[in-house]
Amino acid sequence: MTVILRTAYVYVYNIYAGELCQTDEGYSFSYDKAYLSGGDAHSVSLTLPVRKEPYTSKTLFSFFDGLIPEGWLLDIVCRNWKIDSKDRFALLLVACKDTIGNVSIREQRI
Repeated sequence: MTVILRTAYVYVYNIYAGELCQTDEGYSFSYDKAYLSGGDAHSVSLTLPVRKEPYTSKTLFSFFDGLIPEGWLLDIVCRNWKIDSKDRFALLLVACKDTIGNVSIREQRI
């Protein structure tokens, strides 16, 4: 049985799209059923096209990892929130609420 350790709520164009979970086996991402039935569901990325089945990976999906800041901005995030730079999921939760693109990540579902 897979144990969910942490959950991030994923929004596309400020519409709840699905959940990204860190589990004891890696990571999973699944689109929300209501989002899929909306008729105009946009995929989170080209590598995670819209589908009913969840995606799983041993490592954080490259699309989500790519949202995390780099360089001096990563240093500021790590220092201000006291997060280890290797804790990619925690960085995603605190630093990706307002990304450049159409996807945002939240700690709580709004």
